[in-house]
Amino acid sequence: MSGLSPTAILRHGLRVLLPLSLVLTVYLYLYPVFNTCAFPLPPGQHQHHQSRHDAAADKGRAAYLETARLHWPFDQTPAAAAAVTPPEARPPLAPFRLLALGDPQLEGDTSIPTNYLGVFPHASSLVDHLTFRSSHASLRQRVRQSLHDLVDILFDDLYYWLESARKRLDHFGNDFYLAHQYRAVRWWTRPTHVAVLGDLVGSQWLDDAEFFRRAHRYWSRVFRGGERVPDEVAAYPADEYELAGYLGRTDNDDVWTRRIINVAGNHDIGYAGDITTNRTERFERAFGKINYELRFELPLLNDTTTSAKDADADTDRLTPELRVVVLNDMNLDTPAASSELQDATYNFVNSVINTATAVEFKGHFTVILTHVPLYKPEGVCVDDPLFDFHEHDGTLKEQNQLSAAASKGFLEGMLGMSGDVNAPARGRGRPGVILNGHDHEGCDTWHYINQSAPADGKEWEVKRWRQALRAGVVGQDDVPGVREITVRSMMGGFGGNAGLLSVWFDEATWEWKVDYATCPLGTQHLWWFVHFLDLGVLVGIMLALIVGVLGAVGVDVDKLLVRQRSVATKSTPAGKGDSSAQTEVSRQIQDEMRKGTA
Repeated sequence: MSGLSPTAILRHGLRVLLPLSLVLTVYLYLYPVFNTCAFPLPPGQHQHHQSRHDAAADKGRAAYLETARLHWPFDQTPAAAAAVTPPEARPPLAPFRLLALGDPQLEGDTSIPTNYLGVFPHASSLVDHLTFRSSHASLRQRVRQSLHDLVDILFDDLYYWLESARKRLDHFGNDFYLAHQYRAVRWWTRPTHVAVLGDLVGSQWLDDAEFFRRAHRYWSRVFRGGERVPDEVAAYPADEYELAGYLGRTDNDDVWTRRIINVAGNHDIGYAGDITTNRTERFERAFGKINYELRFELPLLNDTTTSAKDADADTDRLTPELRVVVLNDMNLDTPAASSELQDATYNFVNSVINTATAVEFKGHFTVILTHVPLYKPEGVCVDDPLFDFHEHDGTLKEQNQLSAAASKGFLEGMLGMSGDVNAPARGRGRPGVILNGHDHEGCDTWHYINQSAPADGKEWEVKRWRQALRAGVVGQDDVPGVREITVRSMMGGFGGNAGLLSVWFDEATWEWKVDYATCPLGTQHLWWFVHFLDLGVLVGIMLALIVGVLGAVGVDVDKLLVRQRSVATKSTPAGKGDSSAQTEVSRQIQDEMRKGTA
């Protein structure tokens, strides 16, 4: 390589880096395609793609192919026709496809050292010492303090200034890294709904100005084009309610794919000991209500159902309906700083229970979106049970999970499950699924209670989802249970994950079914590397173009660079010699330009 000219090095470098840049850029911007990301399909919809491979892999491939069909330009139904497509002609996709994102945790000014330490604070102190504007007992003390400040400038101020510059760049890039996940996965997988499961910002201790600055970045960068759920749509539970929309209709999907269902997290409003009226109000102004429900109905071709309000109906089949409950569960546990806010949460939970369909009926399904996961014994998930309390008033300071008591009330109250086989509907409760965040590593579990166990041994148990499937406790008649999915964080340190939840209706059993998949991007280092590589390649291409233009007019860039290096080597250190060398190089460049134009 030492014998190559500068332009040859540039050309050879571009031959290597340009293809690498193109490959990595295409992968980065189409990563959901290459990673075969797709919402799971309802059973039976993938049979025409069956092969002899493993059933799970075949199911994933079928889902991927159906997703790819959505992007095939010659297989598109006009929007107006799709809005009224009859059920039997709809594509084999789940009618409710939720893109679930966890814990973006946008950082801001509070993590930048110069914002609270100042820029080179010891420099002004040093100037005061040197100009005798400060008081000292002796000259020795003045010199000593001046030297201390000089050392602090070199080892503290300079470091914090560089770190602050790095953090500002990191915040800027991280916003677009998160935005890239949202845009890419949403574009490819075509969700019907989107939810962010808490910790939208990085700290509950922000002042209002900083909080709303981060909220502005959230909407203008990360989820640009998204909308908060309107207050008039985010309904309080009631016996008489308005539907938020219909499932399986294109016109309805277009509205809800733009809306972001935001769940409050501990870094947004705090734990029970930190939640205040101001923190909840500013969250609701920026991101939407903290407690509400949404009801969606699934129209069917042959409707042999009854309304949930019709007490004289002869059937236990209700019109298929999906209920989304958004719940602030940070103040379910005690002690709380505000009993008023905690009572509001308890009243909301009671309203959810009181307005729910009786457990004897079939056809309704509940999707519960919260932030703090339910209780699990140590070792089930990455986050073990943890509770910490404020020393000054004893209120709840921190928790990894809900308490066992709160979780039991959650399962037996909101979902109506019971260990008593003599309870209504044999204690099976209402079907549903729970999604949350908080544990950044993610976890997929099955909560259940064995009704056949001795009375003194009946208690709620939990297993990892795959372990529960292998143990055969999922779907047993005498083992009521519910799936809880803790979505892995979308932050770069956790692989930039996105959760894909499919919920569909099985008309044969008149029940809703659920499946879940993930779509990780990879760490933020990949995003940074690709964009820095692209920038370097663009600079290289521009230099190559400049070299080409100069060559076209007769300027030999390599010869000029070699002559400049030769003259610089022969020049003396004195200023006069340097000036002579520069004059010689300038004269040679002018001669080359004259030859080129001759």
